[in-house]
Amino acid sequence: MIQRVQILTAWLAAHRRDEKGATAVEYALMVALIAVVIIAAVTFIGTSADSKFDEVGSAVNGAGS
Repeated sequence: MIQRVQILTAWLAAHRRDEKGATAVEYALMVALIAVVIIAAVTFIGTSADSKFDEVGSAVNGAGS
């Protein structure tokens, strides 16, 4: 009986460690997804801002002529 308890305890301890590893992987995936979203947002905002600066620059150059 004691041997079965020891086996069960060892099995539970091993699976408990596996869950910590799985949690670390889940957090890594979330961080990667957040990074991709941030990169996409910054790229979109940069493109939008670039076109707006071009528009303002053209208006300023056209008004000065």
